[in-house]
Amino acid sequence: MKTIKIFDTTLRDGEQSPGCSMNLQEKIEVAMQLEKLKVDIIEAGFAIASPGDFVSVKAIAETIKDSCVASLSRALKADIDRSYEAIKNAAAPRIHTFIATSPIHMQYKLQMKPEDVLEQSVAMVKYAKSLCADIEFSAEDASRSDPEFLYKILGAVIKAGATCINVPDTVGYSTPEEYYEFILGIKNNTPGIEKVDLSVHCHNDLGLAVANSLAALRAGATQVECTINGIGERAGNAALEEIVMAINTRRDLYQYKTNIDTKQIYNASRLLSSITGVSVQPNKAVVGGNAFAHEAGIHQHGVLANKETYEIMTPESIGLSQNTLVLGKHSGKHAFVDRLKALGYTLDESRLQYCFEKFKELADRKKDVSDLDLRALVEFDKLDIPAEYVCDTFVINSGNKMTATAVVKIIRGDEIREEASTGDGPVDAAFNAIEKCVGISFTLEDYIVRSVTAGKDAQGEVVVKLDKDGRKARGHGLSTDIVEASVKAYIDAINRYCYEIELEG
Repeated sequence: MKTIKIFDTTLRDGEQSPGCSMNLQEKIEVAMQLEKLKVDIIEAGFAIASPGDFVSVKAIAETIKDSCVASLSRALKADIDRSYEAIKNAAAPRIHTFIATSPIHMQYKLQMKPEDVLEQSVAMVKYAKSLCADIEFSAEDASRSDPEFLYKILGAVIKAGATCINVPDTVGYSTPEEYYEFILGIKNNTPGIEKVDLSVHCHNDLGLAVANSLAALRAGATQVECTINGIGERAGNAALEEIVMAINTRRDLYQYKTNIDTKQIYNASRLLSSITGVSVQPNKAVVGGNAFAHEAGIHQHGVLANKETYEIMTPESIGLSQNTLVLGKHSGKHAFVDRLKALGYTLDESRLQYCFEKFKELADRKKDVSDLDLRALVEFDKLDIPAEYVCDTFVINSGNKMTATAVVKIIRGDEIREEASTGDGPVDAAFNAIEKCVGISFTLEDYIVRSVTAGKDAQGEVVVKLDKDGRKARGHGLSTDIVEASVKAYIDAINRYCYEIELEG
C-alpha cells in the first residue's frame, strides 16, 4: 500500500479562521498533540506575518522531534529568510513558498505577467534550496490556472530543487470529477513530477474539500493538506479526521495508508475546540457529538443486535470510549489515573495532582463523574499561564423583580480587593464587579455557554472573548454553576490579556 503523507495546517491556515487565534502556549500544545497524532508535516505558521508568529514557529520547530515542521513564505527573499531562521533548528525543517498562478490572481493581485511569475518562482525555489533541503512550492489558485502554464511552472521549480509540489483548490471551486482530471493532467504532463511529492490543499467553499482531496489521491497525489475539525479560511479546509477515516474505512476503494494514530483523533478535536472556543457541530462527521449517537428505535435495535448495522467505524478507533465512568468522591487517585490513561491522557505529576484535586471538588457536587466530565476537566481547566488575578469569593443577588448585584473578592499577589456592582442579570453584575477590582474595562465581544455533560448537575463551559483597544483575549470557565463558570472565564481572559502584555513588555 502507498503511504499518503498528512500535512496539517491547523496552526497556519486553521488559525487564520476568524476567532481561532492562539497564543504561544496553546500553539505548542496543539503541535504536541499533532505529533502524538503522528502527522507527517506540521505547518507551524507564517513566520514573517508578525513577531508573535515568528516566535511560535521557532518554538514549535525546536519542540517537535517526530514530525517535519514547515513555515509558509511568499516567493520573496525576506519571507524565505524569516522562515529559515524560524525552522532551521527543527529535527526536519521545510520551507514552504508560494505564488499565485491563476490569470485573475496574476493580473489583479500580483499585477505580474506569467513569464515574470515563472522567473520569480524558479529564483525563489533556488534561493530556498540554498538554505534548506526540503522545499515545498505551492501554485496558489492552481485549480483556476491555465493547465499548460501550470505544467511549465511546476516542471521548472522541480528542476530548481523543489521536493514537494502543492496544487491547491484555494477557493474551493473544483468538483471531485474535475479535480481528479486536473491532478491526472499534472501527473501526465509535468516534467520530473515522479521525483517529488504531489500535494493537494482543498478549501470547503462548496462543501467538497474532503471529496476533492480523496479524488486527488485516486489520481496520484501523495500528500494531502488538511486541518483538525476542518477549520480554516472562509468555509474551512479539508478535515483531517474525515480524510484519514475515509481511507481507513474504505480500504476496498482507497488502496493507501497513513501514519496517523487514529486513536488520537478525538483528543485532537477536543483540544482544538477547547483552545479556540469554537464548538464542533453535533452532526460533524467522525468527531461530532452525534457521530456515534443513536436515537431512533430502529437504529437502537440494530446497534444492540450488531453495531455494524449503523456504525461503519468504531468509536474506539478515533479514541472515543462509549463507556460511562462512574467515579465519586470516595474514588482514589489510582482509579482516576487509570481512567485518564484509558482516555488517552498522560499528565506530569503536578498537572495530575491539580486535576485530581479538581476532580474531587467536582465529585462533591456530582453523584457520577462521566468520561466527558473528565475530558472537560483535563482540557478546559488548565494552569497554562500565570494567574495574576484569582477569584477568592463572589456573592450574587438576583431575581425577576430586583436589580442583580454582585460582590466579588479578587486576590492579586498580597493585595485583596473587594468590589460590589449591579448589572443586567447576575453574570453582567459579576463581570462589572470584576472589572472594578482589576481596574480595567473591557468590551465583551462574545459570551458562549454550553453543556459539557447531560443532566441537571451537568458541567457548563463558558467561553468569553474580550477586547481592549484592539487587543483580544479569550477565557474559559468550567463549573456545575454557570455563574461560577462565567466568573472563571472572565478572570481567565483578563489573566491572558495581562500575560500577553507582559510578554511584549
